[in-house]
Amino acid sequence: MDTVRAARRRRIDAIDLPLHVVGDAMDFAFATEPGPGRPNEDHVIVSAGFAIVLDGVTQPPDLDTGCVHDPVWLVRELGSCLVEALTVEPTAPLDLTLAAAIDRVRGRHGGRCDLTDPNSPSSTVAIVRERGDQVDYLVLCDSSVVFEDGAGITVIHDDRTETLPAYDRHTVARLRNRPEGFWVASTDPAAAAEALTGSVARNRLRRLLLCTDGISRLTEFFRLSWGEVFSLVERSGPRAAVDAVRRYEVACPELLTRPGRARVKRHDDATIAVLHSRA
Repeated sequence: MDTVRAARRRRIDAIDLPLHVVGDAMDFAFATEPGPGRPNEDHVIVSAGFAIVLDGVTQPPDLDTGCVHDPVWLVRELGSCLVEALTVEPTAPLDLTLAAAIDRVRGRHGGRCDLTDPNSPSSTVAIVRERGDQVDYLVLCDSSVVFEDGAGITVIHDDRTETLPAYDRHTVARLRNRPEGFWVASTDPAAAAEALTGSVARNRLRRLLLCTDGISRLTEFFRLSWGEVFSLVERSGPRAAVDAVRRYEVACPELLTRPGRARVKRHDDATIAVLHSRA
């Protein structure tokens, strides 16, 4: 597992900036917006000690999921259970915290759903949490945690959805929460053990953000660097990152492509939470 995690931790070279130390509490600002004409399947929760960003996986309208609930319900229930777990056990390993939350959500289905169906509602997960002199992080599926310390910018991104042999419904369902496929928060608590986790010294943090892939398309497709994203939100606030995504989606839709895969949807829900630091 350590080898897998290391392969998905990307370090960008350090740039010469003054060190900003996180203050006495973790002070987050955030922005979230649905894609035009649709409900927001993202969910963000911030507190003095942690932040959570969730991205419910969009389901085709005719997909049989075996569940009476939708991704909006899932991300709100999962967020609620994560808050409970992080509050009751504030220093527990984050993968165990996520496993406990997924297990609690299973109970909230109320016996009305087939929890063995591979198409059950699911969500990506990004969490950061203060723990003494450390800031812990967890990423599952394609949301991201990005931070800068004295060594440079590090991107924690789970890229296992990017290497599937095919992306038709049958293949994705077959490979969801399987060792040869990808992992996501749904109905199996064991998926939490496959999350990317780690820690960074609190007093070395310069900048930190969590985001869904609706924001990371700024770097994946629209050719901004993470340094430029940080500068944008520091200058104009997190809403500016969402606004930038919308401008690029309208002006440069031809950039929304992945080789060998179907065209990426033009608009996506976009959510970002940014940790404020002070000198």
